[in-house]
Amino acid sequence: MHTPVLLEQVIEALDIKKDGLYVDATFGEGRYSQAILNMGGKVLGLDLDPEQIINNPLQGKQLSMINLKLVEGNFGDIEKIAKENDFFPVDGVVFDLGLSMRQINESGRGFSYKKLNEPLDMRMSLKLETKANDLVNHLSEPELYEVFARNSEEINSQAVAREIVHKRQFRKLETVGDLINSIDKAVLSRGIARNALTIYAKIFQALRIQVNNEFENLKNGLIGSAKIIKADGKIAVVTFHSLEDRIVKNFSKTQGIKLLNKKPIMNKRGRSFEKSAKLRILIKNNL
Repeated sequence: MHTPVLLEQVIEALDIKKDGLYVDATFGEGRYSQAILNMGGKVLGLDLDPEQIINNPLQGKQLSMINLKLVEGNFGDIEKIAKENDFFPVDGVVFDLGLSMRQINESGRGFSYKKLNEPLDMRMSLKLETKANDLVNHLSEPELYEVFARNSEEINSQAVAREIVHKRQFRKLETVGDLINSIDKAVLSRGIARNALTIYAKIFQALRIQVNNEFENLKNGLIGSAKIIKADGKIAVVTFHSLEDRIVKNFSKTQGIKLLNKKPIMNKRGRSFEKSAKLRILIKNNL
């Protein structure tokens, strides 16, 4: 079971209280929930991916069965879900916006640019209608450029969008490998192959964000958290790129929520994506 990169820092920041109520808004493989349960807290765990709920590694553990409730749902609906489950006001909420290792390695939905034969799907929930291959095969060049530029700020967005539109005239892009070939063609022609891995990551990020409406869900999730949290309750948010972090900082200026750490807590070790993790702690003002 994968350990989140900033797990210890998140748990310390939340200051877990015995019998306190906590929402794990991105349940994933359950490590945040497990840590909260071990310290005496009660957890409402949410995950948009039903497989994360079905494959819950905490199943069967007596403590978990008593103090853990899992719900398949979008954290953008956190206020509605918490109230439907009579789980509010809460002492804390945690969002970890990274993909779980199970989703990357086992889902078969094309989240990783290394899985060349996987389909270009990228849906967190199979209930969503639009897949990544729908976007790359049907959006116009300006629309694709807008998706890439807005969701990743990739400077080669125009070249990649142009190459995708050119390539799909001959054959639809259906797999991760098809998209990688398009990116390669676009960037190799401009002599910047040394940055290819970074470009892959950003283009895949942009498509995943678009497919799953991630920015709007994050904004709604933060607003909903502010409505269900107690005065002096804390919201911990782990982001993995500047666009997510910007949303959290902008949110802190509204809703009676204060950003406790002007400088984010970061991890300086591990793999490249782990080094990009930033932890922001928000506290609800006691008005």
